[in-house]
Amino acid sequence: MGAYCLALASYGGYPFGARSRAVNDLGNQFIPFHARLWDLLHGTTSGDLFFNWNSGYGVPFLADFLTYVMNPFSWLVGLFPRHLVELPVFLVTLLSIGLGAALMTVFLGRLQPGPGPLRALLAVGYGLCAWVLCDGFADPMWMWGLVSLPMTGIAADWCLHRRRWVAGTLLCALAWAGNFYTAAMASLATALVLLLRLVLASGMPGRERLRALGRAVSMMATGIALAAPALTVTLEASRAAQPAPAVEYPGPPPLLDQLAQLLPGGRGTVEVPNISVGMLGLLLVAALPFVRAVPLRVRAGWYVLAVAVAGSFVWEPTILLWHGFALPNGSPFRAAFVLSGMLVMMAWLALAHRPRVRELAGGAVLVALLAWVCRDRPSVGSATWILVAGGGVALGALIAPAAVSRRAAGPAVRTVATAVLICTVPLGSAYSAFSLTVLRDKIAWFRPKVTLSPRALAAQRGLAARDDWPRSRTDPGPHEFANNDPLLIGGEGGSYYSSYVPAATARTLRGLGGGWYINGRHTLSLEDPVGRALMGVSSYLAPRDDGRFTVRPAAPAPLVTVRRGLRTAASGGPGTPRAETVFARQERALGAKVYEIPDLIHRAGPAPVRDAGGWLLPAAGPPAQGTGTHGSGTVFRARCTPGGTAVWYAPSFHGRVSGLGGRSRALGRRDGTTTNPVRTLGTVPPDGGLSVRFSGAGPQHIPEHPIGCLPPRRFAAAVRALRINGPVKWNTGGHELVAELPPGGSGSAVFALPAVPGWGCSVDGGPARAAGSFAGLLAVPLGSGAARLSCAYTPPGLVRGLAASGAGALALAAVALAALLRGRRNPSFATPQKNVPFRPICQNCPAGYGDRAVP
Repeated sequence: MGAYCLALASYGGYPFGARSRAVNDLGNQFIPFHARLWDLLHGTTSGDLFFNWNSGYGVPFLADFLTYVMNPFSWLVGLFPRHLVELPVFLVTLLSIGLGAALMTVFLGRLQPGPGPLRALLAVGYGLCAWVLCDGFADPMWMWGLVSLPMTGIAADWCLHRRRWVAGTLLCALAWAGNFYTAAMASLATALVLLLRLVLASGMPGRERLRALGRAVSMMATGIALAAPALTVTLEASRAAQPAPAVEYPGPPPLLDQLAQLLPGGRGTVEVPNISVGMLGLLLVAALPFVRAVPLRVRAGWYVLAVAVAGSFVWEPTILLWHGFALPNGSPFRAAFVLSGMLVMMAWLALAHRPRVRELAGGAVLVALLAWVCRDRPSVGSATWILVAGGGVALGALIAPAAVSRRAAGPAVRTVATAVLICTVPLGSAYSAFSLTVLRDKIAWFRPKVTLSPRALAAQRGLAARDDWPRSRTDPGPHEFANNDPLLIGGEGGSYYSSYVPAATARTLRGLGGGWYINGRHTLSLEDPVGRALMGVSSYLAPRDDGRFTVRPAAPAPLVTVRRGLRTAASGGPGTPRAETVFARQERALGAKVYEIPDLIHRAGPAPVRDAGGWLLPAAGPPAQGTGTHGSGTVFRARCTPGGTAVWYAPSFHGRVSGLGGRSRALGRRDGTTTNPVRTLGTVPPDGGLSVRFSGAGPQHIPEHPIGCLPPRRFAAAVRALRINGPVKWNTGGHELVAELPPGGSGSAVFALPAVPGWGCSVDGGPARAAGSFAGLLAVPLGSGAARLSCAYTPPGLVRGLAASGAGALALAAVALAALLRGRRNPSFATPQKNVPFRPICQNCPAGYGDRAVP
C-alpha cells in the first residue's frame, strides 16, 4: 500500500496531486455508482436497491449494485462527504491491494512454511502485479478478485487438511458476494492449484484425496449458494440487457510480447496478459527448476500448470471459460491476476527451500536471457532495464546467506539480506507502478477525466434548486461529466451506462428519438420538446456559451396519464413498429398529431441520391478556411409554419448539422453502434422558409424525412390534453409507485417509464398482475373504471436466489451443529490430547497435512 501511494505521490496523482485517476470506466461508471451508493446510505435519493429512478428514466438497480459496489471496501464511501467520493473509491483499490497481499502472505505459509517477512515481500509483488496497475486499478469491484484468490486458496487448504469447513464456506461466500465475476476466475484457479497439490502429495491415500476434493466441492457449492442472489439477479439482468457490440478475438498476441510481460515496468502496444510480479518473484520463478531441494515432480508440476494457464489465456475457447462464456468487450485477459498469484506461489516454493548460489545463478541467467530476447519488444523500455538492473541487488541479497558460511555470520547476514530486500522490493514495485501509470496516461482513450469538478458541482446545485420529483423530472441532459451524470450530479434523466441497460429501455428511448452509444449500452436523454414532454421533464441542464451550464424550463406532460382505446403489449416487448418514422412514434406515444413533416428540396452542395429509406449524401467538398466544418455539405430547403420549432433526426449521420442559426455535432454510425437523437434546429422564421446543411466526411445516409416542425399551439394543446387526464395524486417509493386517478378513470394508465420486466400492478387493491407496455412505456389496463393504481418492482431472479441462499444457510447450520455435537460427545476429537506426539499420516504431504494427535 505504501509503495502504491509512493508511486502516485511521485506522479502527482490523486489524492496526492492534481492528476485525476478517473480513467475510462472508473470515471464513467464506478465513481457515479459509488456516488449513488452514498445517496442510498444517506437517504438522499428517491430509489432503493431494487430500482433507480434517476437513470434511463427509471431502470432496475440491484444487478448494478451486486456487480459494481459490492466490494466490502466500497461501503466506506458513506464516511466521506459526497463531493469527495473519489477518495473512498481510491481507498477501495488501496485497501484491496493491502488485504490481497496480506492474505497471500498467509496462504504462502500454508503452501510451505517459512519466514513471514519473506512471504510478505513476495506478496508485495502480487499486490502490485501488472494486472493491478494496468487493469484492476480502474475497476474497484475487480480488485476484490485480488483478495478472492488467496482467500479461496486458504479455504481449499483447510479442505486438504480436513479442517474448518464452515469457516472455509464463509470465505467462499464472501469471495463470490464481493464480486462474482473475478471470484469465478479465482475459484477456477484455486481448483487447479488444489488438484496439483493433491497430485503431488506423495503417500496420500487415494481415499484421502477424494475426501479432500469432495470437501472442496461441497464447500464451494455451499458458499456459492449463500451468495446466489448475486448470480441469479445478474444472470436475469444480463439476459434482459441490450446486447453489446459484436466482439471478435483477434488471435493470440506474439509469443515474445507475452514473454516480455514477465518483465516489470513496461506496457506494450499489443493487448497481452499483464502478469509481471516484480524482479524478486521473477528471479525465484526462474530459479525454481534448479532448486534441488524441491522434488523434480513438484517443479515440473508447477511449471506445467503455469504454462497451461498462460496458454489458456490466449486460446479463445478457454478465454470464454475464464470469462463466463462471454468474450469481454475490451481486454480479453481480465483473468491475468490468477497467473500472477501462481507465479508468486512458485517463487515462494523456491525461496522457502533455501536455494543455493548455483541455483540462484541459474535463475539469473534465465532472466538475463529473457530480457535479451525481448529487448526489441514495445513493452521493454528504460524503466524495464532499470528494474532489471535493480534486480541484481535483490539477487545479491538472496545469494549472500547461501554464500557465507553459517559459522562466519549466519543470522547476521540473513538479517542484513532481509533488510536489503525489504528496502528494494517495495521501491522497485513503486517505480514499476509509477512507470506504468505514466505510460497508461499517454494513451488517448485512457486519459483521466475530472468528474466532480467545480463545474459539475455547480450544475448539481442548479439541478437541486429546480428539483420537482415526483411531480416531474429535472433532467441533467446529455452526458458532460460522466456517462452516468444522473447518478453523479443528480436529477432524473435518460443517460445511463451499464452492462445491464435493459433492452426494453434502450429500444424504447431510441424509438422515441433518443441517442445511444455502444450499441445501446449507453443511453442518452431525449433532447427535443416532444421527447421531454413524453418523459415528464420540467427542467433540464443546458450548456451556455461561456462553458458553464444553466437549468432551462420545459413543458412536461404528467408522469401518469389515462388513455382510452389503447392496445397494450407485454412488458419488455419491442414497443413500437420499426416502419414508423420517429415523428410518428412520438405522436403515437403523445396521443396527438403535432408535427409538420416538410418535403426537402436540394438547394446547394453535392446532390443527394435516393437510397433505401432515405437519402445518400455524397462526400462534402474541402472545408472552408477557418470554418471547422467537414466542407460545404449538402443544403436542403423546406417550409413550415412560422414561429414553430424545427428539429432534425438523422440517427446514423456523422458530421455537422446546421440551420436557423444553430449547429449540432452528429456522431452517428451506419452500423448503429452510435445513433444521434432528435435535436432542435431553431425557430422557424416569419417567412416559413428554413434551410439545413448536412456536412460530413464521406458518403452519409439520412432518412427520407429528417426534418420535423412543431407549430407551437398544436404542441401546447396536446400537452394540455394530457394534463387534464393526469392523476389526482402521484407518488413513488423506493421501488413502488402509487397513483390516485381522476373520477371515471377507464382505459389504460400510461407511465413516463420504460416498460421493463419485473413490474406488477394492482388496480383498486386487486391482485397484482404483470404490467404491459404502450409505445415501449409502462401501461396498465384499468378496466371500466379505477380510482387507485399501485405498482411495485421485483428484480427477476431475486426470489430464486434467496431460496438458494436459504438452502445454503441450512446446510451450513446443519454442518456447524453436527460438528458442535460431535465435539461435545468426543472432546478429544475437538482438542488434541496433551503430551501426545503428532504422527504424520503420509510422507511428503503438503505442509501441515494431518497435524492431529494420534494416540
